[in-house]
Amino acid sequence: KMDYLDYQALVEDTPIDTGLITFRDGEGTLMGAMLADRLGDGLSAVYSYFDPEQPRRGMGTYMILWLIDEAKRLGLPYVYLGFWIEGCNKMSYKARFRPLEVHTATGWQNFDDFTATSGT
Repeated sequence: KMDYLDYQALVEDTPIDTGLITFRDGEGTLMGAMLADRLGDGLSAVYSYFDPEQPRRGMGTYMILWLIDEAKRLGLPYVYLGFWIEGCNKMSYKARFRPLEVHTATGWQNFDDFTATSGT
């Protein structure tokens, strides 16, 4: 469980420009939120979360699409989707975005090439 000091260390006490973006429905009800870093070459999805009672809304996908549009608006060439754990169903939606690269021990690799060689 994250307390206020944990949040402060993650968001406020950092040299990186981190923002909290909230997503609400038409009535103002909070549906999800994302911590995102603005980097020199793109936006990075640090952590996102949404109402578990609303899984069919596709909030994870929506937040990535929003981040892609925001990066375009800011003239930034990259969006970093954050951690992806092979075989984790909760993170599998990230693999639907193209072009997609995975950072490995040897550097950036095309996702399709990575999955072909890793057996995923």
